[in-house]
Amino acid sequence: MESRCIFQKVSGWIAIGLISIIMGLMGCSNDSTESASGTTENGELVISLTDAEGDFSSYTVDVLSINLTKQNGAVVSTLPVTTRVDFAQYTDMTEFLTASTIPSGVYTEASLTLDYQNADIWVENSDGDLVKVNAVVDEDGNPITTITVSVHLEDSNSLLIAPGIPAHLTLDFDLISSNKVEFGNDGTPTLTVEAVLLADIDPEDSKTHRMRGPLGSVDVAAGTFELILRPFFHAISGKDKKFGSLTVTTLESTVYDINGQQYEGAAGLSALNEQTEYTAVVVTGDLKFHPYRFEATEVSAGSSVPGGTLDAVTGNVIRRDGNTVVMKGATLIRNNGRAIFNDTVTVLLDEDTIVKRQLSQEDFTIRDISVGQLLTAFGVLTNSDKDSLELNATGDKNGYVRMKFTTVRGTVVDHDTALTLDLQSINACRIGIFDFSGTGTDSEKDADPENYEISTGTLDISSYGQNDSLKVIGFINGFGQAPADFLAQTIVDVTDVRSFMRITWAPASATPFETLSSEKIVITQQHHGKFHHLGRAGVIVNLDDLSSLTTIQPLSASQGRFLIKYRESNQFYSTFKSFVLDLEGLIEDGKKVQSMFATGSFDRTNAILTADCIEFRMK
Repeated sequence: MESRCIFQKVSGWIAIGLISIIMGLMGCSNDSTESASGTTENGELVISLTDAEGDFSSYTVDVLSINLTKQNGAVVSTLPVTTRVDFAQYTDMTEFLTASTIPSGVYTEASLTLDYQNADIWVENSDGDLVKVNAVVDEDGNPITTITVSVHLEDSNSLLIAPGIPAHLTLDFDLISSNKVEFGNDGTPTLTVEAVLLADIDPEDSKTHRMRGPLGSVDVAAGTFELILRPFFHAISGKDKKFGSLTVTTLESTVYDINGQQYEGAAGLSALNEQTEYTAVVVTGDLKFHPYRFEATEVSAGSSVPGGTLDAVTGNVIRRDGNTVVMKGATLIRNNGRAIFNDTVTVLLDEDTIVKRQLSQEDFTIRDISVGQLLTAFGVLTNSDKDSLELNATGDKNGYVRMKFTTVRGTVVDHDTALTLDLQSINACRIGIFDFSGTGTDSEKDADPENYEISTGTLDISSYGQNDSLKVIGFINGFGQAPADFLAQTIVDVTDVRSFMRITWAPASATPFETLSSEKIVITQQHHGKFHHLGRAGVIVNLDDLSSLTTIQPLSASQGRFLIKYRESNQFYSTFKSFVLDLEGLIEDGKKVQSMFATGSFDRTNAILTADCIEFRMK
């Protein structure tokens, strides 16, 4: 993998986010727009959006446009209509946004225009209650309105679209360490943002990809079907192809959920073929290359799709009392396609409620639904008051619940007999909002978030040590069945996961370094501003809490992406030595350091970031 890091300041609050634009060229030759290279070939551009972890329960903004600029200055617009996106829902998933035809050639800039004047942003306060954010400002305290975020693809980092050659570009907003929420004495939150846009060429993205929309054609013999794209909250019905369409490849292992019935492999594709044209479909799967294709792991259709024939709510169970569960951070999608975000939604269950688990054809019961579990529940909204929303998912309402993969994060407490974690979050939600009463076989065995027991099955845990940061994906154990508390399917040691570091100085500092040399940069802890954090896979490290001063060293002294920003000037460097020399010279000339951003691998024990990309902003 060739990873290239391009930096661009974002004076806006686009947030917690990571935006992924993946370009797949299919070698079309319909339109005859002249390219920079003089050819008249076109390619199909597939654009998808995703997001990194954050403390936001909702982060909804309007994406007005996504434009690409060619080497000859021509601008290609790729987004057909304004699209409203809740980035908080895509921490572990990438959503396909549009498939459009673009001219071949060399592209040197990408830009994204965002309108957050009607944004819907919610954060948790110290009591675990969700509070709407109305004040969003930049580092200078100025309110933010519409903004265009750009990234320059310079020299070897330019994007070449050529006939027959798939090209893939990922633009990342990883803003975990770029957002600061402060609550005033009256409890009103203010969000301050200082963000960075990065670019990767040919990304190896392990995230699951999702697409949604009406069903087009089905080719049973080829094992494929066409999906007409309807991203995010766009109406999922109708034949309009303004967002384009994509071909989905199915496998014998593909699992189907069609109108509440489960299938696998060829039987599922045959059942999908029996559905009427333009039936609502949601597909999750993986992008594959050589050749370029999208392989489905799970297909939902008909009434099994939120926004289909039933009302549906998705969120985490925060408490359970008998057959009633309360879900928090919930998104309710009405059967008319209208989406409502609400702090909490009460869901009614009974013994006749159908319960399924993601990627499984087994039958489950409501006893398998416990505190912390991520759910999508289908039923009928029986109380539409925004302060007391209630969904009836009982059997007489054709109630149906799908348990979805749930992610817990924390540090290792013990792993000798069983893997035990001190939890930091469940699906990016603070642990304090969960009431674990009733989760254990008796009250003494209720789940303890400081000693959260993970059932690992045959997974190898021998390499994990105390205080290691882990991300575990799986399902919460059944209600009243703990311990174990969690049934792991995948364990990720985030120690080796790419880290994103952001530090600001307030006021800008002329003495921010303990050491500045051709081998390393050591940061002092004086005059830190609002940002002094490192994030990796949703686990946040406060750099001021470390026992050692933060050190940044280059992954390679002669290769990397290093940038100094001063006023309107952006100076890129390919060697760490030349980068440090100019940084030192600017400080000697009276310039001050205002902020820094870097990415790489982080050694927490020694507080060392080995970076492939570093940016300093001067004042």
